[in-house]
Amino acid sequence: MAVASEETTSICSHCDRAISSSNIDLHFAHCSRNLERCKICGDMVPKKHAEEHFLNTHAPVSCSLCNEMMERDILPIHKGENCPKRIVTCEFCEFPLPAIDLAEHQEVCGNRTELCNLCNRYIRLRERYNHETRCTGVSDHNAGSSRDVRAAEREQGGPRREAREFSRRRLLFTMAITGIAVLLGSLFFQRKAEDT
Repeated sequence: MAVASEETTSICSHCDRAISSSNIDLHFAHCSRNLERCKICGDMVPKKHAEEHFLNTHAPVSCSLCNEMMERDILPIHKGENCPKRIVTCEFCEFPLPAIDLAEHQEVCGNRTELCNLCNRYIRLRERYNHETRCTGVSDHNAGSSRDVRAAEREQGGPRREAREFSRRRLLFTMAITGIAVLLGSLFFQRKAEDT
């Protein structure tokens, strides 16, 4: 019965890989002649492709959206997930805008209300999902509508603007802001198209 002998290994001093001891001299001669370690990432790269490796992986490039400098291999992740000027959409109105402006936009947009067709109450957009999961379709007479709450506040706090006037002003303000946002967005994209 033959006993399997365990093969011993040695570490190549050039590439730090474990190589069979019987082949270490031949491996080292080939490895040191053809490979070099990248000074940035530490990967072993064929010497004839070292410059190509650097240009394709580590060469600094700037983001076309925010002009931040970074290594080329990080650029796709930056543009897809981290760039403050990447275009994202509002979860409430699906309006496309730069990521840096999203939180402020959603703060305002999420406070808008819509009428629930099941219980006939006005619900904030940011609370819509939770409301829809709990809504039974029956109007809650104890809670009252937001208009009833405003009327009670008006009686307690003294004279206020008429609700109709307030909502008309809010509508006009929202329309003006939306118009400005659309105008700025079209100018931004027009300028970007001219630059490229």
